[in-house]
Amino acid sequence: MTIAVYPGSFDPVTLGHIDIAERAAKIFDKVIIAVMVNPHKNALFTVEQRKDLISEAVKHIPNIEVDSFPGLLVHYVQNKGAKVIVKGLRAVSDFESELSMASINWAMYSGAETFFIPTNSKYSYISSSLVKEIARHNGPIEDFVTPYVCQALRQVNQH
Repeated sequence: MTIAVYPGSFDPVTLGHIDIAERAAKIFDKVIIAVMVNPHKNALFTVEQRKDLISEAVKHIPNIEVDSFPGLLVHYVQNKGAKVIVKGLRAVSDFESELSMASINWAMYSGAETFFIPTNSKYSYISSSLVKEIARHNGPIEDFVTPYVCQALRQVNQH
């Protein structure tokens, strides 16, 4: 069984993230979407909220599990017995930083390979940061996130 870990902050999860997860789930036996716990990042949603938003978005995919982890990704990957780290690429600029991270991860743990999935072009311009900014100004976000995430963003921005 090939286990893949798809890590990220997912604050919030977008349709682009879901597209990558769906495509990875067709390739690997099990995909763990792993929310990184980073106390230094000023996240809009708590880790538990992000896990809930992701779980709702991928509930139709039986071989996806949603989890979270603190610390180094390679330690988490080792603990889960995963052989693959899945990363989505939106643009050439993503590739440069992701390649650097993949190299460092491989140097620390050569038991897992990084698998890059280019984003579907219809999602290539979507980022969690942009979605949050649009939502903060009451702009239309329905084409970028699931209805459940849209509702959560609207509620957070009302307070």
